[in-house]
Amino acid sequence: MELVKNIFFNTDKLIENSVIKISYTGKFFQDNTNNELYIHYGFGLLWENVNEIKMEKTELGYQALIYLNGKDSLNFCFKNGKGEWDNNNGKNYMFEIAPLPTDLIVVQENALEELGTQGRVARWWQNVKASVVAAIKYLPKLFSFNTNSETVGNEDSLK
Repeated sequence: MELVKNIFFNTDKLIENSVIKISYTGKFFQDNTNNELYIHYGFGLLWENVNEIKMEKTELGYQALIYLNGKDSLNFCFKNGKGEWDNNNGKNYMFEIAPLPTDLIVVQENALEELGTQGRVARWWQNVKASVVAAIKYLPKLFSFNTNSETVGNEDSLK
């Protein structure tokens, strides 16, 4: 998704505690005079946790992966190998980081009770399956009138 001319993200929305890919096709990519480009970035209004990493040049532009550490905004600018900056005409590039959505997290108050019920149901189901398997194995013997107690009561024959 292109949020600003010549800057693309691999997602529609920047979400905290996620990794994003930034692609840059701005003036340093277009002039093709220098093969080195760095993204200089920080978080929040005060540019906390400032980092600078070298971007990889690809056919789609310069690219880098950045971990969004939970602050409310991502701020960045670009610097080439000659020390020239693309800082959005002195304003830098700034994008809001959305909080991690919590609407998909289900909190169940009686979780332990549910696990107990599920455990009882699972044990009951295992007993039903064992009974059905025993009946299926016994039916041919019943119709052949071979009801030898060794055959019918042998638990190894049920497995």
